[in-house]
Amino acid sequence: MDLQQWILTLLPSWFKIPSRPMIRHVIYGIFLGFSLSLVSTSIALFFQRRKQERIAAQFEPRPIELRSDEVLKGVTGLIGNTPLVRINSLSNALGIEILAKAEFLNPGGSVKDRVALRMIDDAEREGLIHPHTGSRIFEGTVGSTGISIATIARARGYDATIIMPDDVAQEKVQALLSLGAEVQRVRPASIVDKKQVGIYNIARQRALEFGKEEPCSRPHLVSSSSSTVVVLTGDDDDTDPLKHEQFVLKPRGYFADQFENLSNFNAHFEGTGPEIWRQTNGRLNAFVSGAGTIAGIGRYVKSMNEDVVVALTDPEGSGLYNKVKHDVMFDSRESEGTKRRHQVDTVVEGIGINRLTKNIELALPIIDDAFRITDAEAVSMSRYLVQNDGLFLGSSSACNLVACIKLAKKMGWKEGQTIVTVLCDSGNRHYSKVSLANDEYLAKAGISADMSIVEGLLLQPPA
Repeated sequence: MDLQQWILTLLPSWFKIPSRPMIRHVIYGIFLGFSLSLVSTSIALFFQRRKQERIAAQFEPRPIELRSDEVLKGVTGLIGNTPLVRINSLSNALGIEILAKAEFLNPGGSVKDRVALRMIDDAEREGLIHPHTGSRIFEGTVGSTGISIATIARARGYDATIIMPDDVAQEKVQALLSLGAEVQRVRPASIVDKKQVGIYNIARQRALEFGKEEPCSRPHLVSSSSSTVVVLTGDDDDTDPLKHEQFVLKPRGYFADQFENLSNFNAHFEGTGPEIWRQTNGRLNAFVSGAGTIAGIGRYVKSMNEDVVVALTDPEGSGLYNKVKHDVMFDSRESEGTKRRHQVDTVVEGIGINRLTKNIELALPIIDDAFRITDAEAVSMSRYLVQNDGLFLGSSSACNLVACIKLAKKMGWKEGQTIVTVLCDSGNRHYSKVSLANDEYLAKAGISADMSIVEGLLLQPPA
């Protein structure tokens, strides 16, 4: 008995050795499958590399250029073109690049300078308001937008009235008063709360009523992205050149309406987004920010490279996190029986909202992920950055950087990736809430925050 016959006796009766042609066909099939897989992978990598080279070729690395003949025209010339700064402590700890747009270097001290300038520019371009006519700009805000509006309004020849909650940091109120703005403080309430009038509704109403105490035919104007309402009294006739000039020179009330006004989106889509793209030479893996900037910047970077991850930062009490994750605009802290004293009763100011706005609706299709940041995490990050980087930032900036850590851990990024975020404002508007010198306020708020929270996040293993 030869070896082949002996092997056959060991095999089950139903087993038959394939014929040589069949074996040859199987080998050919395996070889062809492997070859096709190798070729398709090589082609995909080739096109991906070509895409990256094409994106990188759009911008050449360049040093900072100082021009001796460049003179900026007033305070508005200082807005924008802010530097991109590396957050050394976080970058070194994570092994990746955490870069942040230093928006606190704008003349009004925050990223909202861009929005305020664009809103006023657009309103003037549309002929809705005219400088040095006694016109007044109204806005409901928790502070930073109001300070930016007050700054630019003064430079452009307008007055400003800012409606704000009575529990915002006192530093913001003092800044507004120093800029000559009229400040009206009210109890915080949701914009959709039927029992109370929220700051945005009050601002809208004040704009409509502006000048009615003088029945000398002052026009009253409210502007939003969807409609413009001009209320005239008297027999104004803009077909008569003389009367048209008188009409233009009359004081008007303008409601800035930052959440619905698409000037907000355009300021970042046409300004901040392209700046970030140039400063990184198109080499970024993710962009992280809160509701105010994510639509414009996020849509721009996605239009340049759809593989960039766009992640939302959302504080406690806001419903945007659940909207992204579960498509429900709801936060458990606002449910019946758990609602806190105020609609959003948190240390963090300036980000988060519990309704869908036009700017948020533009952002939702391009948001890939969302992270909820607690008060304790935000305060811990603020203190961590003071201790390790010498940066005293506001609570919204701190939230953005906490989200950067969480995103890096979730994605498993360890080396070579770049995450870009926004430093919305500095901590000089938050002394009374997040500074190292104010543990008493945090204790009353039930928050025990120290740097160990951030240190723990940095030490967590990647997901």
